[in-house]
Amino acid sequence: MKKLSVNLDHVATLREARKENFPDPVQAALLCEIGGADGITIHLRQDRRHVKERDLELLRRTIKTELNLEMAPTEEMLNIALTYKPDWVTLVPESPEEVTTQGGLDLVKVYSQVKEVVSALNANGIKTSIFIEADKERIEKAKELNAIAIEINTDLYTKDVKNRKKHWQAIKEASEFAASLSLLVRAGHGLNYHNILPLLEIKEIEEFAIGFAIIARAVYVGLKEAVYEMKRLITEGK
Repeated sequence: MKKLSVNLDHVATLREARKENFPDPVQAALLCEIGGADGITIHLRQDRRHVKERDLELLRRTIKTELNLEMAPTEEMLNIALTYKPDWVTLVPESPEEVTTQGGLDLVKVYSQVKEVVSALNANGIKTSIFIEADKERIEKAKELNAIAIEINTDLYTKDVKNRKKHWQAIKEASEFAASLSLLVRAGHGLNYHNILPLLEIKEIEEFAIGFAIIARAVYVGLKEAVYEMKRLITEGK
């Protein structure tokens, strides 16, 4: 059965817009779990623009599902991950000026840096996923690095509507290739209640990471219901 991990960065973004102590990502996580989420994802950025260490600490102590920490492969972030020990770490690229993550990690360029981080995470019992493009060379590098999973960047698939079938095919082939290497396959970035449907046909994708679409939907129907609707789509395809 395919899983859903809900990204709560946008709850923290709303909180930081007014520098208040609400809405609280920790409370949001509990509603997500009630709605059927299989996991909670947060991205602790180096500039701390939304999620804070406080959120990571409390989520680690309170949620019952899997906690996935997205982070850049830096020494600072590694130390934080080793301190709070999330169930998963997903390594992502990061630049200060971006609004959201732009592209997957280029494992050819940052291989040595990522290798040190993955080794340390593995040694401490933290499962590692790497956010990458649907590219066989980078999938092979992820396997060499002893990552347990990859998360395929679905940004082009969601934005380039005219060529969506081509991007879908690339994701399918990448998913099959990764699975053949015994890597778990996840997918995420820009997915919503409509464009996710064709991706459900790719059996190798085991989990979807979705944030903005669910939080936006929650404005109208509430967070628990928004998560429930997405979870039902993923499990029933309707």
